[in-house]
Amino acid sequence: MNILDLDHSLTAQAPIQNLLDSGRAKRLDLLDLGPKLRLWTTERQYRRFTERLRQLVAPTAGKPQIIFVGSGDYHHLTPAFLGNLPEPVSLIHFDNHPDWVHLAPRRHCGSWVNRALKLPNIERIITLGPCSEDLDTPQLRGGNLGALRRGDLQLFPWQHAPSKVWGRIGDGAGHQQQENHLHWRNLADEHWPDFLEQLIQGLPTEAIWITIDKDVLASEDAATNWDQGGMRLTHLLDALRALAARKRVLGIDICGEFAKPAFSNAFKRWEAKSDQPPAERWSAADLQRNAATNQALISLFEELFP
Repeated sequence: MNILDLDHSLTAQAPIQNLLDSGRAKRLDLLDLGPKLRLWTTERQYRRFTERLRQLVAPTAGKPQIIFVGSGDYHHLTPAFLGNLPEPVSLIHFDNHPDWVHLAPRRHCGSWVNRALKLPNIERIITLGPCSEDLDTPQLRGGNLGALRRGDLQLFPWQHAPSKVWGRIGDGAGHQQQENHLHWRNLADEHWPDFLEQLIQGLPTEAIWITIDKDVLASEDAATNWDQGGMRLTHLLDALRALAARKRVLGIDICGEFAKPAFSNAFKRWEAKSDQPPAERWSAADLQRNAATNQALISLFEELFP
């Protein structure tokens, strides 16, 4: 396993430190780049990051590459892990936000899905779990409904009311259009094992990559820099187990820790303050949920990929 130390959020947790102390994981020191990469970054800084990734522990035969990243403010780094995949993959994306905005900078944590869709080996992206207001009038918020229309992207909210749209989007695996609204197939209403079976049967590739932002989880299971979704940890663990049993997992990256704000410029500080709930809502005891959830993930990874 690899621990990207961008913001101190991971190394402060006992389960992560135990991994490092035992030699079961390697820490990659990226603290110098952390503020420059957080929320969004320039192409120059992004290239510096990708060059440093050469220091990652290479996966052994038959085992996926597992990367803990830190705050969800770094989710736009995920395409860097996908650029040299050896075969076509389906990207399974757990998140409380679709991260599909056209109006943000290209290397932004709210727009990275659009970059991933352009990678040659990404056959399809399946986003699971959004509950956020990003799905309220998504066209006005810059959402990539064209990818939904083409079927390159499938989106399954955890729980969301119908979304107002203009024009014909059409039906998809996770939604049906009725007049000017997309009616979502809400996962909270699904029988989870049956849904997972249908999801896996419908994947276009044998190989998959899994990317997890822990803000997909309810606040009982995680405390992040962003607003929380409604999925419970048991749902996430069951999904990982089912996917690993039926598909070849090439890699898993995990973000969504809580990290104290540390940005490289005033505009980023303003953006974070405008978009994110106040950091003060979490107590020190609340943040322990992240360590407990990471311990559950680590235990499952070591069980599935011994």
